[in-house]
Order: sequence, then C-alpha cells, then structure tokens
Amino acid sequence: TRMLGQAVSVIICLQEKAKLLRSQPARVVEPRGLLYVQQREFAVTTPKDGSVSILGSDDATTCHIVVLRHTGSGATCLTHCDGSDTDAEVSLIMSSVKSLSTATGYGRLEVHLVGGFNDDRQLSQKLTNQLLRAFDLQPDDVHLVTFCVTELNDREEEDVHFPIVYGIAVNVKTGEIFPATFPVKGPDEDLRSAHVLTGATLTNIYDAEMEQLHIGPYFWRPFPHVDFWLEQDDEQILQNLSTSPLAEPPHFVSHIRSTLTFLKAHPFPSRSLFPDRKPRIYKKNADGLWEQVCSDKT
Repeated sequence: TRMLGQAVSVIICLQEKAKLLRSQPARVVEPRGLLYVQQREFAVTTPKDGSVSILGSDDATTCHIVVLRHTGSGATCLTHCDGSDTDAEVSLIMSSVKSLSTATGYGRLEVHLVGGFNDDRQLSQKLTNQLLRAFDLQPDDVHLVTFCVTELNDREEEDVHFPIVYGIAVNVKTGEIFPATFPVKGPDEDLRSAHVLTGATLTNIYDAEMEQLHIGPYFWRPFPHVDFWLEQDDEQILQNLSTSPLAEPPHFVSHIRSTLTFLKAHPFPSRSLFPDRKPRIYKKNADGLWEQVCSDKT
C-alpha cells in the first residue's frame, strides 16, 4: 500500500504541474538568445553557453515536445517528436545530454513531456505511450517531472478537441519551462521544413562547444506531385497534409505552401543548396541574432 500511496501522490503532483503549465498564457519569445527547434530536430547545450539561453519549439498538435535535462550539469536538450522513430530518438537525446554531463558526479536526469490532445486518430496517445516506454527502457534512471500531454493538454469546443499548449521554451540557465510562441523560427525555416516533409530522421542542429547552428547538408528527391499540391485550395492542403486538420494553428497552410514552393524551386538540393556538401553554419552576432558564417575559412 505504501508503494501505491507513493504512486498516487506522484500522479496527483504531475496533474497539478500540468494544470499550472496549462494555465499560463504563452509568452512571446523574441529571437535574441533563442535557438528554435523544428519538428524532427533536436538541440542540446549547457548553462555555460554564451550564445543560446532559450531552446524552444511550437506548432505541436499531435506531436510532443520533449525536454531532457541533467540537474547536475544543467545540460538541456529540446526536441519535437512526431512518432516517426521514437525509440531511436530517445536514445539519441539521452546520449547527447549524457555526453555533456560526464564530468558531473551529482544530479539526475529529468524529462518534461508536453503536447498532443485527444485527437480522433489517437495519434497523441500512441506517441505518449511510445515516449514513456522508450524512457522506461533506458538503462539510466529518468525522472518524469512534467507530464502535460494528450488528455492533460486537451480542451473541447463545440465537440472539437484542441491542444491547450502548442509550444514551450526552456531557459537553459535556470531550467524553467513555460508555454511560448515564436515570431521568428529561422534561420532557413523553409529549408528545414523541406527536410522534414521529405522524410528526415531526427537531426542534431547545434554544436554547443562551438556555439554554432549547423543546417544540412540535406539531400532529397524531387517532391512527388508538388505542382498538384500547390494548385490545391487551403482546405485540401489542410485535410491531406495535417495529422489533425481541425486543430492546426492558423498559419499551418501558408507554412506548408511556403515549404512546397521551396521544394519546387530546389528539386535537387545537392546542386542548388549544398554543391560543396557542407552545412550552412550560423553563429549569434552581438545582437543575439543568427548570422551565417563562411564555412570555407580554413
């Protein structure tokens, strides 16, 4: 009964934390000091980082945003998972945080899961279960600290379900997590979205040691029927290219159109975008904004 009592108190505590997170209005996070993470990307850094102080992601409907943090080193990873290969993704983010925590003899690994809702196809519930199972199977102890997913992140309006929290940010220095929106999702927003739309696997986009954002090199085949999709009206794009058409944020269709237009302009990225097979490298400038650096300086 003691174990049962502990389990019940843990569940109540998680429910209270989820309620607290849901009740906070989303803060607008400006680009200064921000590293924005798109779907199927992850980034990891530590409080020592002089360029990046906030990791964030949004526009999650059935997707989940995962923050893994080591309380000793402060090493923090944020990723935006869509259920494409959850086991492999969890292994990747675990090793990325552990690699920046090796010198720390104290502290524990804490995970925060946010996103999803009671969608018709139960994709959110499936992803929640996959993530819990994947973390449970890790050889290291991982402590679930925030659990604001699926039914705990659901609101209903006229029989239609929506997520409450669509995006979060984490302050790398303090570990604080809060609902957030991001006016600027760059750099290379279309290029990174194109990488996802053409079937990318989870990609690490940040070098914490160099404090550099690395985009690419990415390669894909010409997107099938791109002209057909660009000719479709908004409703067709919404119904066919979203996992949850009724719950998407208002800019979803314009974002997809922009990505498709980019794919049409760059059917062969090895020729037009990455002829030298090198990534696009960005560093924060004095104003805290990303600025491309020449990768040829040898």
